[in-house]
Amino acid sequence: MTAYEPPGDPGSGTDPAPGTAPAAYDAVVLAGGAARRLGGADKPGVRVGGRPLLDRVLAACAGARTTVVVADPRPTARPVTWAREDPPGGGPLAALAAGLRHTTEERVVVVSADLPFLDGRTVERLLTALTAGPADGALLTDADGRDQPLVAAYRASAVRRELAGLTEGRAQPAGLPLRRLTAGLSLTRVPDPVASFDCDTWDDIATARARIREHGHVLDEWISAAKDELGIDLDVDTGVLLDLARDAAHGVARPAAPLTTFLVGYAAARAGGGPEAVAEATRKAAALAQRWAEEDAAATPAPAEGRPDVAPDATPDTRPDAG
Repeated sequence: MTAYEPPGDPGSGTDPAPGTAPAAYDAVVLAGGAARRLGGADKPGVRVGGRPLLDRVLAACAGARTTVVVADPRPTARPVTWAREDPPGGGPLAALAAGLRHTTEERVVVVSADLPFLDGRTVERLLTALTAGPADGALLTDADGRDQPLVAAYRASAVRRELAGLTEGRAQPAGLPLRRLTAGLSLTRVPDPVASFDCDTWDDIATARARIREHGHVLDEWISAAKDELGIDLDVDTGVLLDLARDAAHGVARPAAPLTTFLVGYAAARAGGGPEAVAEATRKAAALAQRWAEEDAAATPAPAEGRPDVAPDATPDTRPDAG
């Protein structure tokens, strides 16, 4: 297990420079370990926040041109290319070599499949750190300052160079430790105690499941899980939608909140989808809710000082809406 520190948001660390576009990259996800400390359980399939660990990692690498998963094939939320080290179970270095054969980009993100807090921002930070200088790789370090070579971005040419040197005279790198490869690379380090947290034991799984339900994270986690489940790849301003739901509930009626947000989504889809369509539909609905609230306020006269808040003719048989 990588040490875990509760403070901080997932992916906290050095942000990319404003306006920096992430470089094109491929991704290699290592998902074929034996999970001995989990009693041989299917670790990539263990769910955290309702999603398999593997699907959470694939969502973080959604920007990759090609994503290669080194493991036996299984259903996944996103399309991937499958590969397998020879022999299966030959270790992370052999798995990396097998995955790399299916990539074409010079920049390759290499991650394990047991990182519940890895997200797209972390991947972008690693790519930015790699692109910013001449280093062969950029990797995360955990809360104790230890290198995490399976949460990293590498130059594929440098990795292939080192692999060729390590496998000279032998058919496969099976059984060789990953540090034999990273020892020959120049590396940039990005501290991140949260995104580097991995799940090796059931206690780690319990920690991850508890953290995503904390107040500061549960909404983002739910939205991310729901988008994956519904096949929606769309980033919207959830704060604006929540404001709309609040305004509809207060200015109209409480059931108006979920119904209004549903209608906004439907309208945005009819308009072609995308963040701009959602923003425009939200703006219109929020303006309507505001007009309702203003009309309600104007129709309700303030009570005279010292007098009850009720019209003198508000009796059952004289009110305009009396049946």
